[in-house]
Amino acid sequence: MNYINPDKTNAWVKLASLVPPGKKFDFAGRLTAERVGRSGIPMAGGLLYNWAAKAADEGTIRALQALADEQELISKYRALLDGEIMNTGEKRRVLHHLLRGQLGKPVVEGTRDLGEFYKAELERFSAFAGRVRSGAVKGASGKPFKNAVQIGIGGSDLGPRAMYLALDNWGQRNGKKKISAFFISNVDPDDASGALSPLDLAETLFVLVSKSGTTQETLANELFVKDKLVRAGLLPARHIVAVTSETSPLAHNPSYLDSFYIDDFIGGRYSSTSAVGGVILSLAFGPDVFKEFLSGAHEADALALAGDIRENASLLDALLGVWERNFLGYPVTAVLPYSQALSRFPAHLQQLDMESNGKGTNRYGEEVSYATGPVVFGESGTNGQHSFYQFLHQGTDIVPLQFVGFAESQRQDDVEVDGSLSQIKLNANLAAQIVAFAKGKDDPDRNKFFPGHRPSSLIRGGRLSPAALGSLLAHFENKVMFQGFVWNLNSFDQEGVQLGKILTKKVLSGNSGAGTGDEVLDAYSSLLGVIP
Repeated sequence: MNYINPDKTNAWVKLASLVPPGKKFDFAGRLTAERVGRSGIPMAGGLLYNWAAKAADEGTIRALQALADEQELISKYRALLDGEIMNTGEKRRVLHHLLRGQLGKPVVEGTRDLGEFYKAELERFSAFAGRVRSGAVKGASGKPFKNAVQIGIGGSDLGPRAMYLALDNWGQRNGKKKISAFFISNVDPDDASGALSPLDLAETLFVLVSKSGTTQETLANELFVKDKLVRAGLLPARHIVAVTSETSPLAHNPSYLDSFYIDDFIGGRYSSTSAVGGVILSLAFGPDVFKEFLSGAHEADALALAGDIRENASLLDALLGVWERNFLGYPVTAVLPYSQALSRFPAHLQQLDMESNGKGTNRYGEEVSYATGPVVFGESGTNGQHSFYQFLHQGTDIVPLQFVGFAESQRQDDVEVDGSLSQIKLNANLAAQIVAFAKGKDDPDRNKFFPGHRPSSLIRGGRLSPAALGSLLAHFENKVMFQGFVWNLNSFDQEGVQLGKILTKKVLSGNSGAGTGDEVLDAYSSLLGVIP
């Protein structure tokens, strides 16, 4: 395989020739009912990706297919599945797909079959969750656990929190929810204090998540929690489990009720389908529900192997994003789920996308001369309509939109008002927004003029279930992966977060000030009360 920058390919040159004058792609006139009907691609978990309202025509699609072929995107995906070193910065394999099931060759590290290792850990924490849910495992006072609190930050928080919230109503409706989950991430003590204040600690199990076992914020919050447990007369070792690597100081540690393991081949932002997400989700909803979630993700991973971009939703989504980012010049994209259950999903995708592809050097460390990952933000509909849609409709920047919607609510608890149910109103808003963004509205009053030509895609499903959620998660993980391959990036390290950590340690060690050559750091530390 060739790993080259995309601007060295023939397809890149062809795509550049297709850019219309002023980068104003007139797709609204092509948006017909017939185009909507033929622009859907089946996804896993009963979902469908529809790209009818994207700023692309048949010539664009052919050129994007050529780019996918020339950059060997499916071959690179297969190499990742086979366990080749894809994280070039840290010289590591990338194996989050293997957590969901085998799609490539067996991956062996030393004498360990890593697929079997991940399966064994899945069964271990599944059994543990079953014992907690049945009441066989109790806290130090003898009370069964009713609450679980995850302590972690970044990928140890954003994904698992988003997945838990996404399944909360579904779990309650289907009688699966047994334990309520809460989350502590920020080193700000108000976060931990606020999360713990309504809880009976005697009925609360804590899930401490740190792959390295050295994450500053997480360890600070662990000590905060242990102090509260001791003050309540409870033995911390009976109330905390760890999710970590086998080489961390948290591993095989009698200070914890149990420990469950991942390895360096599972990146934090890709870890929701590992024990990082699996322990808390299995405690809350049961191991079988978590395995349904994995099944939906695995099915999506398999579909992402299709070479024809018209049959591969995550690949087409990725390539259309490249077209918008690099050729139409749109630096921002918005994720807009019309489902309150997905209220934190955009925050997870923000980390997934921006930490993976927010890079200015290629996989060899060479500076690139083209734009890479976009800014990602979002909010659930219809809340976003009453917040930032003004900018999206009439602002001077065009922002591509990714809508997600479902025909039915999770709880099936609704009321009719003014002749329609609330779920119908929600989806009517979604349909209206897609068309309004695409077609706009002419008006002699320029204040009421809508320019339109705001491209969007839609992922729709029947109801947000565990399998559908797994499919949705894997779709975006694979989209980000494919875009990284196009841009010739290493999407699997995150050196950009390290410098701030180093300077923080410098401040806290007392070595930031005069005499060390960093008086500015000292001045800001003094301004913020860190040092006298």
